Amino acid sequence: MLHTPGHTPDSICLLVTDKRRMGDANPEPWFVLTGDTLFVGSIGRPDLAGKETEMAGQIWDSVHAKLLTLPNEIEIYAGHVAGSVCGAGISGKPASTIGFEKRWNPMLTMPREAFVDALTREIPPRPAEIDRMVKANLGLAA
Repeated sequence: MLHTPGHTPDSICLLVTDKRRMGDANPEPWFVLTGDTLFVGSIGRPDLAGKETEMAGQIWDSVHAKLLTLPNEIEIYAGHVAGSVCGAGISGKPASTIGFEKRWNPMLTMPREAFVDALTREIPPRPAEIDRMVKANLGLAA
């Protein structure tokens, strides 16, 4: 499990190793479930905790420190594909690799300040019930 705050303070990504495939002697990860942190061609929205700029910076930190340090051949499976309101510009492609995203995901080539600016400028319209979701994400829901 990788703690990857940014979409929400408690966001995680799950790094999966298949020991039957890789063997016990070399248990390298096979794929990562990136949830709402990293999408194919995009990044998760940072506004669900109500602190867009702070959370966008946390997503940049999480992606660069935890996900982009993984081997290029690691497959990624995100929580959403095109059409979701959880991010802008999400591809319809259901999977990718770390290497492909490093090369083709425009958000991953930006320095931190430009990333934060772009991500907070391109937040999709707020979904219905967002205020209730924000409260739940902050642990304030009844």
